[in-house]
Amino acid sequence: MSEHIVILGGGTGGSVLANDLAERLGTELEAGEVRVTVLNDGPDHVYKPVWLYVPFGLREPEDARRPLADLIDNRVDVREERVTEIDADAKELACRDSHRPIEYDHLVIATGSTLAPETIPGLEAGGHDYYSESGAEALREELLSFDAGHLVLSVVGSPHMCPAAPLEFTFMADDWLRERGLREDVEITYTYPIGRVHGNPHIAEWARPIFEERDISAETFFNAESVDPEAGTITSMEGTELDYDLLVSIPPHRGVDVVEAAGLGENGWVDVDKHTLEAETAADVYAMGDAATTGVPKAGSVAHYQAGVLAQRLASRIRGRPATATYDGKTLCFIETGMDAASFVEFDYETPPSPAPPSEKLHWSKLAYNESYWLTARGLL
Repeated sequence: MSEHIVILGGGTGGSVLANDLAERLGTELEAGEVRVTVLNDGPDHVYKPVWLYVPFGLREPEDARRPLADLIDNRVDVREERVTEIDADAKELACRDSHRPIEYDHLVIATGSTLAPETIPGLEAGGHDYYSESGAEALREELLSFDAGHLVLSVVGSPHMCPAAPLEFTFMADDWLRERGLREDVEITYTYPIGRVHGNPHIAEWARPIFEERDISAETFFNAESVDPEAGTITSMEGTELDYDLLVSIPPHRGVDVVEAAGLGENGWVDVDKHTLEAETAADVYAMGDAATTGVPKAGSVAHYQAGVLAQRLASRIRGRPATATYDGKTLCFIETGMDAASFVEFDYETPPSPAPPSEKLHWSKLAYNESYWLTARGLL
């Protein structure tokens, strides 16, 4: 009987992993000794970093989408399914539109992050975001008509996807307004829930002088508690109230309910060993990318590197060999510092980040990577 690897989620991690497994286990797949299935809640693969550029008119939402089946090796079974239950003891998945459960021998959870703005009273009605397709489009319309007043960028939820993105939007908005001769008429305030402007102290130390140089105010220890859309105010648990004319938020994030219901971790995140990516409470279950609690950022590069580790570990298991590959926390990302300059960081569990000096070259490097991303999803980069 063949062994069945099921990947739950067809984002960056799930796609790269599926294609890597197809290459590593090609002989076993052709012999029928192993099957690989990707279950995705929808037909498309979505590259969410594109949405940062939509509010500034630099990209369109459709630039972020490709049919998932076009990106995955044809030796992998790609199915559009909504998984409603994970039974880790029976090794079965219940699906909304299937009468029979899907059995697995090895399960990889790559379900990413979901937004939960409804957990903050008033946030859905009073704020805008660029962490969703609809949010990015609505924010584009707001920015086009915004020529004076107070712009507040509030990091409401943490952890969240792409930890650098709040800094990026703030720096890009500052530059975008300057290019239009509007910056003197717009006050910009950035809020963060802890006592610095970023969760990583090294990145916070690098970013703070840029805030001061560009006259961007920062409110730290600001844990947003409620938004009053009619009054145009956002209030923190600490008692600070800010007036705004345009509120851009990073909403609270969580994982998927099915993960929490299965007892794999709180808030829909899977508790894993940060090196092996094995679930702590279930055998033959792994998690990667945003879904895994490894302590590293919820970023696409993390999912990419973790996919390589999991592909090696799963191939070893299938072949009856010791699984020795481990994830070292490797993360890298570009950080836009304006409309035509960017920085770059690379770090892991042992080595802290040291952001590179911003440059136009790094900005174009980020844009080039965004264009070539679809090769990464196909496993070609």
